[in-house]
Amino acid sequence: QVQLVESGGGLVQTGGSLRLSCAASGSILSSNHMLWYRQAPGKQRELVAGITTGGFTNYADSVKGRFTISRGGARNTVFLQMNSLKPEDTAVYFCNLYQVGQNYWGQGTQVTVSS
Repeated sequence: QVQLVESGGGLVQTGGSLRLSCAASGSILSSNHMLWYRQAPGKQRELVAGITTGGFTNYADSVKGRFTISRGGARNTVFLQMNSLKPEDTAVYFCNLYQVGQNYWGQGTQVTVSS
């Protein structure tokens, strides 16, 4: 079993920054994909960014150039540095770990960007 715990959400003004963290524990394999998703009220959950154990990254077009995903030294942590935040970034952000066909989710952390 895998457990994911997110932290770092909060309230920030337009143009501000936040850093989200996700710590994974349990049966973590050496090869996996860690991702951040978000879900705004009334909208579907959408992919924000992902990173493989090899360090390959991908981003949604809406966050390219503003958000950076990275892994911690222990490889079981993932960060999302969010800069130049906009009101449309307001959502619950979820950490996801994908390995051998299994998806694991954190409980989510709220990010609110005020205009």
